[in-house]
Amino acid sequence: MSDHEQASDNYKVTAGELRQFIERIERLEAEKKDIADQIKEVKAEAKGRGYDLRAITRLLQIRRRDKDDVAEEEAVLEMYKEALGM
Repeated sequence: MSDHEQASDNYKVTAGELRQFIERIERLEAEKKDIADQIKEVKAEAKGRGYDLRAITRLLQIRRRDKDDVAEEEAVLEMYKEALGM
């Protein structure tokens, strides 16, 4: 087998692997879109039931964070509000 044939075989294997990665990413992107659509539906349902979406979004952000970080931020915020007479 010549160097050119061997390089060609390596390229084919690499191309096949690359194709698998691309197809996996495409499937995941499609799943991500489906999930995003489902999230929109849930938010629309919550809004239809009278919930404030900004508050829900903020709660989701808080729940993703470390509890200690949230507590520290809230303590600082309260201190600043007191300093401003709020």
